[in-house]
Amino acid sequence: MANKCFYITTPIYYASANLHIGHAYCTVMTDIIARYKRERGYDVWFLTGADEHGEKIARNAEKAGMQPQEFVDKIAANFHENWSRLKISNNDFIRTTDQRHVETVQKAFTMLLEKGDIYLGKYKGWYCTPCESFWTEMQVGEDHVCPDCGRPVHEESEDAYFLNVKKYIPQLLKFYEEHPEFVPGGKLNEMINTFIKPGLDDLCITRTSFTWGIPVRENPKHVVYVWIDALLNYVSALGYLSDDDSKFKKYWSEGTEIVQFAGREINRFHTIYWPILLFALGLRTPDVVYIHGLLLTRSGVKLSKSLGNAPSPLPLIDRYGLDTLRFYMAREVKLGDDGTFTPNQFVERTNMDLVNNYGNLINRTVSMIAKYYGGKIPSYAEPIMDTTKELYADIEKGIADYEKAFDSYEVTNAARIAIEMLDKGNKYIEVQAPWALSKGGETEKLAETMYVLAEIIRVGSIMLRPILVEKADVTLGMLGLPEELTKYDSIHNHTSLGGLETKKGELLFPRLDKEAEVDYLSKLIDGE
Repeated sequence: MANKCFYITTPIYYASANLHIGHAYCTVMTDIIARYKRERGYDVWFLTGADEHGEKIARNAEKAGMQPQEFVDKIAANFHENWSRLKISNNDFIRTTDQRHVETVQKAFTMLLEKGDIYLGKYKGWYCTPCESFWTEMQVGEDHVCPDCGRPVHEESEDAYFLNVKKYIPQLLKFYEEHPEFVPGGKLNEMINTFIKPGLDDLCITRTSFTWGIPVRENPKHVVYVWIDALLNYVSALGYLSDDDSKFKKYWSEGTEIVQFAGREINRFHTIYWPILLFALGLRTPDVVYIHGLLLTRSGVKLSKSLGNAPSPLPLIDRYGLDTLRFYMAREVKLGDDGTFTPNQFVERTNMDLVNNYGNLINRTVSMIAKYYGGKIPSYAEPIMDTTKELYADIEKGIADYEKAFDSYEVTNAARIAIEMLDKGNKYIEVQAPWALSKGGETEKLAETMYVLAEIIRVGSIMLRPILVEKADVTLGMLGLPEELTKYDSIHNHTSLGGLETKKGELLFPRLDKEAEVDYLSKLIDGE
């Protein structure tokens, strides 16, 4: 497993406006998996970025009294601020206005044009500017609205280049059949039944009605349409078709595990057009394209830029701390399903899991070690109590279940397993009653109890570290651990804590006042 390469990507977010909590959710979940893989010894390359071309961006820039490049520079700065505040551990940030990306797109376009997979034709159909998507008469229906966002579409006709999609449909269907794991959660059937079976037209990939895009070298009045431009970021960022393609050869090789995340609204681009584009270029496909669900309000309404009901993550970080927000996303919103971001759930999950199960265990344990042993973790040889033996068995099972969950990208399940293991520590305190052991002079049992509590905190904190990027390390520091005992590869070593000096620290997770915080969050989501 050591040094195996792992390439993971978020979608590149459309730079038409500042980021919100929905974008943060996808990026945090991707970051958690990247951090877990690094803990397990993988050579990880993690990419995110900004999709900066298209008609909508040109219009928004004009409304703001700015040139398009000036506008996207400002939006990209917001992206960087969000990812920095969320401590996203990406290795690279690709912008589709980067020269490295522009050159890759132009070279790939030329390759496909020369081999006949791109051809010049005329497009006539219905276009949704906010979604940057073309639709057929059947798809927009009698009301002529976008099937994705529900807003009005308008009819357009212009010369355009097309990607020969129909040529690759048989290969795509064969690929789906041979690789059912490519898109988990039954979403392949949705693509087949909704788009492929009704008949998929060749894809329009250039526009002439606006100029904010990558020009086609062979016909500069055309600019490359946003989706082909955007999809190629995953390989342009690695140096595909550049003078230095060493990263591409390393992280897009057959031996690399490639995992990509995308939202439901861009499912078809990543699960139909992206593999077809890779087939045409003669490149391998990702191992998994994971389609995550939507974040919804308590009434089931999508949190989105267009509706104006999606808060920025930054005020949430300011008020509750980074780890509280990251944990809620990981614990409450299952990848692949729609999830809710509601004030009540946020407060209850924080108080139950972080304040009660984790923070309370740490405070009680460190305080008792200070009281009974002057702050030093006691030494002991082998477990003498059945309750301890059972707890160690539970710890080992929990580690195995946690790894299985993470290896299947079940982040919510992995977070649950880690928290439930820590809560076993709280239950162990109640069963062991250290205060009674001390009063009764049962020194061996007391020492064993205190040691085991420190150990379960150590193991649980290591497991939570991909999620709690600040507080887990603070906790490990409170136990006085040397660096080697904070590494994931030490997680099964349960015998090395004796004599370590603990220290009391800050209150890791203050209890939230439900009434006050529900009121604050409700106003934030409602835009007040």
